[in-house]
Amino acid sequence: YSAETGLLVARIESYATPQGEMEITSKLSEYKPFGDVKIATRWSNSAPVQEWVSTYTEISPRGHGLHVIARGCLPEGGRRKGSMKIEMYEAAYAARMPVMLKGPTGCGKSRFVEYMAWRLQKPLITVACNEDMTASDLVGRFLLDINGTRWQDGPLTLAARIGAICYLDEVVEARQDTTVVIHPLTDHRRVLPLEKKGELVRAHPDFQIVISYNPGYQSLMKDLKQSTKQRFGGLDFSYPAAEVETEIVAHEGGVDPELAGKLVNIAQRSRNLKGHGLDEGMSTRLLVYAAQLIGKGIEPMAACRMALVTPLTDDPDMRDTLGAAVKTYF
Repeated sequence: YSAETGLLVARIESYATPQGEMEITSKLSEYKPFGDVKIATRWSNSAPVQEWVSTYTEISPRGHGLHVIARGCLPEGGRRKGSMKIEMYEAAYAARMPVMLKGPTGCGKSRFVEYMAWRLQKPLITVACNEDMTASDLVGRFLLDINGTRWQDGPLTLAARIGAICYLDEVVEARQDTTVVIHPLTDHRRVLPLEKKGELVRAHPDFQIVISYNPGYQSLMKDLKQSTKQRFGGLDFSYPAAEVETEIVAHEGGVDPELAGKLVNIAQRSRNLKGHGLDEGMSTRLLVYAAQLIGKGIEPMAACRMALVTPLTDDPDMRDTLGAAVKTYF
């Protein structure tokens, strides 16, 4: 509280999330009178990987509390740290639009879906796609038990029934004849035919389907059909800006920002080698692994060799190149 005015100027709240405890700091300012009450019309909020500003221009008393109408424009350049994606996803969910997430490995696609499911307070069902996955693995099958046969819903059918977000991770790994099963759920029909059971499942109003893949790994043999692609809205993901990635690595890895910054610099060098000996540079996920090892007392060079260099390549010359980059900072 302000010692001068007695008004609330800041608060810190903690929330339980799928990623652990999240602390949100809010700074309140620009108090204005609304009737007999002074209310802050600007809230500047910050969380570990997100910042946003809320402004209020009209407040009307309603019942036991206050009904708040928020209007305004986003800060120049959009909200920092990717929150425009949050707003776009929320709009897509409100329209029940299927969403496609595209980006390199370890850049946060799956974490984003987990966060949005938590933010929207919706159940999340995740399917790790692979080339052996069949349509029955998604929609369900008859199983034998002591009483004869019974039907077992697959994850896609279950999500459609209960109104969950169904997340198909690395969807291009599945065969094309398998992914076609999602087509009736991703257009105006929003139905799932269970041919083996003779049932037509109508999707719950809260149901949404989300897919992800890394376009850098795909070939003509492994890509989505246009008839599948054009059923989705798309969000592009990439590795965060250096300052944001440093904050993520420090928070997730439990290390100080200076050390996290060194790991990010190493990763940026490796990403410059994509297409020049490396299929992909070091991901944010690998940086967090390295930070966690260092936080457990492992010497930085050994931690980087284990988490950053060895998983990335088997080529001796490329390992030497990456090792030299690590030695530059450690």
